[in-house]
Amino acid sequence: MRTVHSVKDLRAQVKAWHQKGEKVALVPTMGNLHEGHLTLVREAKQQADRVVVSIFVNPMQFGANEDLSAYPRTPEEDSRALFDEGVDLLFMPPPEALYPHGMEGHTKVEVPGISDLYCGQTRPGHFRGVTTVVCKLFNLVQPDVACFGMKDYQQLAVIRRMVEDLAMPIEIRGVATVRAESGLALSSRNGYLIAEQRQQAPALYATLQAMGEALAQGNTDFAALIEQGKSRLEQAGFKPDYLHILNADTLAPATKNDQEVVLLAAAYIGKARLIDNLLVNLQA
Repeated sequence: MRTVHSVKDLRAQVKAWHQKGEKVALVPTMGNLHEGHLTLVREAKQQADRVVVSIFVNPMQFGANEDLSAYPRTPEEDSRALFDEGVDLLFMPPPEALYPHGMEGHTKVEVPGISDLYCGQTRPGHFRGVTTVVCKLFNLVQPDVACFGMKDYQQLAVIRRMVEDLAMPIEIRGVATVRAESGLALSSRNGYLIAEQRQQAPALYATLQAMGEALAQGNTDFAALIEQGKSRLEQAGFKPDYLHILNADTLAPATKNDQEVVLLAAAYIGKARLIDNLLVNLQA
């Protein structure tokens, strides 16, 4: 595995692969890698001849009240894990490599509408930061395919819309959420949980599963299910941020005529803000 820090070195290596006709996959990450990230890498290896992983803690997607400096960084451990997975190229740029003129004056890429809902409402500007850096990484790597985890369901939807709207010739592959045995979705933010909270945290997915079972059995009183879900989260020690039943494609509020819906949730437990989701086929 080769590790590069500059745009010049990244482009030179990827250009050489493209000239040979090799298919390139990209896995963008912010590091502090866990099994969920490595699952993305394995999917990328199945889809392409060469795999590029980026590690960049993107300051543009952090809000005013979010501590960028506290985000966990484990570059040495990450590098070893990616080497063991057979990654071809690790791109670890400093902020000035991606934002040479600073963030304030940098061109922004924004997907209107969908970026302002749910996590976007709680974290204003977050998705603008995500789409700006992902668009830039796409321009630098020019991958044939890019892999993203389905745990960040709204993020995946936003990126797919950006790629469609800007006619980028990139296949976006959503990869199923990797979970602990307890059902808790693997996340770098789980590191903020103390022992007691780690015992409570699986209640988030358990709540979504209970709602999903009710939906599958024909309960279409969405408002009542949402209120019951919020109450269950509160009883488990969570402070709900949002809980919605949405059309799986558009992320608009679900209707009884929808075929597939997604249960989208975010909730605080201690210092950690956890997100999760569950897809449900109403017509099954």
